[in-house]
Order: sequence, then structure tokens, then C-alpha cells
Amino acid sequence: MQHDLVIHGGTVIDPSAGRRGAYDIAVSDGKIAAVAQPGSLAGTGAQELDASGYYAVPGLIDLHAHVFESVEGMGARADTVGVLQGVTTVVDAGSSGEKNFERFLRDSVEKNATDVKAWLNISSLGLEGGKSELKNTAALHMDRTVERIAQFPQIIIGIKARMSGSVVQGSGVEPLRIAKAAARRARVPVMAHIGNAPPALSEVLDLLEEGDVVTHAFHGKPGGILAEDGRLIPEARAALDRGVLLDVGHGSASFSFRVMEQARRLGVHPNSISTDIYLDNWRSGPVYSQTLTMTKLLALGYSLEQVVEMSTLAPAKVLKQGDRLGTLQEGTPADITLLKLVDEPAELVDADGQTLTAQQVLKAGYAVKDGAVVLCK
Repeated sequence: MQHDLVIHGGTVIDPSAGRRGAYDIAVSDGKIAAVAQPGSLAGTGAQELDASGYYAVPGLIDLHAHVFESVEGMGARADTVGVLQGVTTVVDAGSSGEKNFERFLRDSVEKNATDVKAWLNISSLGLEGGKSELKNTAALHMDRTVERIAQFPQIIIGIKARMSGSVVQGSGVEPLRIAKAAARRARVPVMAHIGNAPPALSEVLDLLEEGDVVTHAFHGKPGGILAEDGRLIPEARAALDRGVLLDVGHGSASFSFRVMEQARRLGVHPNSISTDIYLDNWRSGPVYSQTLTMTKLLALGYSLEQVVEMSTLAPAKVLKQGDRLGTLQEGTPADITLLKLVDEPAELVDADGQTLTAQQVLKAGYAVKDGAVVLCK
């Protein structure tokens, strides 16, 4: 049988199938046609890609990015931080709200090869309305938010609420209450950004339910998931027991090696690895890319299989699309990333300026998006 593309010579890691080993991958009509024993697909591809020295994994998913270019000085182009960096799906985390979502759709979704999805900001203008978008609860329109989600259920996958003091100002946890009420009506999860109090993290966590996501979960600011004695705060334990999910959301000020190391010692792990990437931390760091963020988790002791799962299958399940994304199963969209673990010392920097020396760096060589091959930069 002739295929459009055959990838051969690589090592497949597919957490969705519990698969790791040497396999060839065939792609036809933009879908995975076969994952077969090495050499068995020789000569069947109209295009052949030699993946020797690479790990072939499901297309990477960044659960927290900012790609609405209308947000001046912030929105990165989706393809720049997407397929060109090996990330086949990016999820914009609240850059737009119900009022400007159709422009976000035109400018950031339809003009990019990268699959762009969205957490819709509970504020009607999202970040285009400024970075204190939740200070005035009159700007939070529950009915229109629910209606917008119903219009675009394949793209809007949840609601975003940024629960930091500078964002909510005097509104406390009320914006999150509104976001949760809207999310229940729309039957989608909430992503809650956490940072500097008020509101207290305990108040935020108590409002979250199974399937909701806490992003910036491992920040190093006061009032995080760890108490002063290094133990997990009770509200965080209760939230985890309810099925609340923790997301890295690295960002410019929201990921601490110290906190992540202590959380790992306590048996508390991220469900998903995301970047909170935008123009400044893409250009100047400390984020730069999804693969560098994955490298930081590797350097902290997580295995390659674990960081791949946290960047593929786990976020796909948050999107409620684990049957078609984050997997190399036959019949699913041909979203594939070819990663190389390069032996080179690197000084990694967290959001607090702390450093960690790694001996290996994870880099993206190619992305395959719906069967089209993209050379990563």
C-alpha cells in the first residue's frame, strides 16, 4: 500500500499506547495509517523522513500560551511558538474574551498551521482590556461567555480566570465564582492562574472541581501550594484528592526549581507541562520554548516518558480530545513531533533566576501537522 509519508529509523514514544521502541510510522490523507515494525514500510512512502537519532512522539501540546497578536507587546504568532518549535497544538490561555473572540479566531486560529484552541477569559475583552481585567465584575458577562463557548465548542475548551491580586484587585474570588458558574453551564473546565495574594490560594482552591486546572502551580512566590515548613497546604491536598489538575505554566515569574523539587519529594507532580509563552519570554527567556521547559523537568528528575506524557496525552485529556490528540493511534490526525536528546551541558534558569545545570537538552527537529512536514527552527 502506498502512503503519503513514511517516518522510519526513529524511536517511538507513545504514552497513549504504552509504546516505546523502534517503529516506522505511515501517514495517509493527514492521518496515522500505521505504526509498524522497522523496515516493514520501506518503499511505501511518496515522501520518506529519516528519523534516525530522533524520538517520534505524539505532537506536543502547550496547554498555556498567549498567541493573540492583537494584545500589544504580548501575543506571539502561533506558528512561531507552535509547529516551528515542534508544538502542533497550542492553547491560548485567556488572551481573548467573548467580545473579541471572533477576531482572535480570524487572526490567530485561521491564519496558522498550528492547531490553536482557547481558554476563554471570563472578562469580555480578555488581556486586550489590560492586565487588571477582573477588577470590575461588571465586565464579566456569564451569559455571553456561555453562548460563545456553545458557538465554538471545538476551539474553546474552557474558561480562564487569573486569580492574582494585581488582576482582581478588590474583586477577591468573585470572578472565579462567576467563571465556575459559567463553566458548569457550558460543561467545560476552568483554568485558574495563581500568583500573589489576595485572594488567598486556599480560597481559590476550595472553588475548584475535578478536571479544573491550576496553572503556575509551582511558582516561588509567597502563599503558594507549599506552607512555610515545606509541607503541602491542606487545601492543595484536598483539591488534588477531588481531581484538580496541576499545570506548570512556566512564564516569566511562575516556575521555581525549589518548589518543584520539594513538591516532587512530597509526591506531588504536574499533570501537564506548559510554557505561558508570550513575546517577551520567547525572545529573552527564561521560557523560550516547550522543549526547553520539558528539559527543565528532565533535569529535575522526571523521565523522558513522563515529560512526553505531560506534554501530549495529559493535556489532550484536559482538552477532552485524548481520542484524537496526544496519540499515535491509527486513524488519528497525523500530529507528530521528532525530538532529539542532545548531549550538551546547559545552564537552565527558572522564573526566580535560580539555575540548574543539565547535561542533556531536548530539541525539536521536525513537526508533522496533519501529515505536512515542518522543519523546526
